[in-house]
Amino acid sequence: METNGGRDAEFSRTLDELAALRQFAGEPKNFWPAFLAAASKLISADIAVLLLGSPGKNPRWAKIGEWDSGSGLSRVRTQFTSQLEAIAERGLGDGSFLEQTDPTSGSFTVAVRLKLQRAEDEVILAAQLKDFTSSAASEAIARLRLVADVPLAFQQNLAAQQARNDVEKFAAVLDLNVPVNDATQFISAALAFGNGIATRFRCERASLGWLEGGYIRLRAISRTEQFDRQMAAAQALEVAMEECVDQDEEILFPSPAGVTTIARDHETFAADQKSGNICSLPLRLDGKVVGVLTCERQDMAFTAVELQQIRLGCDQIVRRLSELKLYDRWFGARWAAHTRDYFSRWLGPEHTWGKVTAIFLTLVMFAPFLVRVNYRVEGNFILRSDEAEFLTAPFDGYIEQVFVRAGDHVAKAQPLVSLNRSELLLDQSAALADVVRYQHEAEKARAANNIAEMRIDDAQAQQAQARLDLVRYRLDNAVIKSAFDGVVVEGDLRERIASPVKQGDALFKVARIDTLYAEAEIGERDVQEILGKSKGEIAFVTQPKTKYPVTLQIVQPAAVTKKDGNVFLVRLQPDGGAAQWWRPGLTGLCKISTEKRTLFWIFTHRTVDFLRMKLWF
Repeated sequence: METNGGRDAEFSRTLDELAALRQFAGEPKNFWPAFLAAASKLISADIAVLLLGSPGKNPRWAKIGEWDSGSGLSRVRTQFTSQLEAIAERGLGDGSFLEQTDPTSGSFTVAVRLKLQRAEDEVILAAQLKDFTSSAASEAIARLRLVADVPLAFQQNLAAQQARNDVEKFAAVLDLNVPVNDATQFISAALAFGNGIATRFRCERASLGWLEGGYIRLRAISRTEQFDRQMAAAQALEVAMEECVDQDEEILFPSPAGVTTIARDHETFAADQKSGNICSLPLRLDGKVVGVLTCERQDMAFTAVELQQIRLGCDQIVRRLSELKLYDRWFGARWAAHTRDYFSRWLGPEHTWGKVTAIFLTLVMFAPFLVRVNYRVEGNFILRSDEAEFLTAPFDGYIEQVFVRAGDHVAKAQPLVSLNRSELLLDQSAALADVVRYQHEAEKARAANNIAEMRIDDAQAQQAQARLDLVRYRLDNAVIKSAFDGVVVEGDLRERIASPVKQGDALFKVARIDTLYAEAEIGERDVQEILGKSKGEIAFVTQPKTKYPVTLQIVQPAAVTKKDGNVFLVRLQPDGGAAQWWRPGLTGLCKISTEKRTLFWIFTHRTVDFLRMKLWF
């Protein structure tokens, strides 16, 4: 059995551990197990756990640490581990709590919310006490409240240590900047920077290469005033620097685990020069690599903190080195460099959309002067037929029957309309009777040898025969027929059946559709453009999407006066003949091809012609 003296010594050691944890300078993954073990020993817990809360996630609580006294499984311990989420929620709400779970075994559950630097962080320390009295359990929860701020002290100490490290880093970088800023020439500044890096980070050699003409050129080596770039070592170093530029990444050799950068040239250089550890860092100015710093040392690899300090130093001095590199030469080279940089911004891969816009605007500006297109003269047209016939009433009468209407196709000699023949038939009978009567009377006068009467009767018989011929002629023409194959373009007499017509009244207009042509009106200001031209296109108002090729046949020599000015009539013959749906009188737009002209001429020639007429002195 452990004596009181032993328990007191253990208690004292636990307090010392907790006090040390307040100033713990290690990593959090080492702090939390040590804190959980010390807190559990402080209250003599049977089992203790750390629970991390994640609001809005599932599961709500995650166990991040566990300490076990080694007493083995028990019913009380199993009950404790099954209720961890409920214990955490209660501890979060109350801040701390104490609850007896089994009076027979003296088991108590205690929990306290730990104090952390961020108020929103939720960490609960929960423990199960065994063989405790109520007063001992109360003392245990009081002890937990006293040490609940140890994580806060650790985090505050860690933040302070990080701040001190950051200050030291910045101080080291500022120390490197001083000799570089004091230098007035590029080589002296690069040498000062290399010397500072080599001294500060215990490097055997720190070399600076600068990008010139697309290739890295070795410009400075620490603690070396002059060197020969033609040496094999210098050329091998430039090759290793090129490897860094090509990947635009920091390169470490030997390569750490999980790093995907290629370090083949660095490996070759290290083997040749017996360099133990190498790091190459690109120097970037405005996002572009302009140089490379390569550091070599034998004793140990470069740490993450050292790499961060070197990287920060490179970022601080790169602009100063670039300015010295630019101005540390004669004015002609400076002007050439400025010009190259200016045009590189326009011709390089950056600002793509700006360059595309500029090129597009340039093309738009010069296209009217360079692009030549076929210039076409426009005019309105109407379809006409070479043959059209107006069918008129041959005599006064009444419409008896109509066989066609406007738009119907008709064949040659096809009946179109018939006139009433009743009255004509009566006139025919009367005229025929008069002919027979006068012929008989002439025979009687001849028999009676009455010459005078015979001649009178013969004349009257001839008169009756002429009247009979006229009636028969009208009967033959009572049915009006088409003179040729065509289409009825005017006339609809179906509503005029039985209505009277007079001799000469127009009843129908029939036109041939196989001889259709387009008659276009071309303004006098454009007629000179189509003289000697023969090809064009027409589009009808009814079907504007379909274009029909035509051939120019005749330009009328005399102008026709219209409301909008003088026009010349032009006959256009459709290539391939007329379509079935074409009808005389259809209208549309025609375009006659002339010759290729620039867009600028097409857009401005009317304005130029107008100014020539107005400014003609």
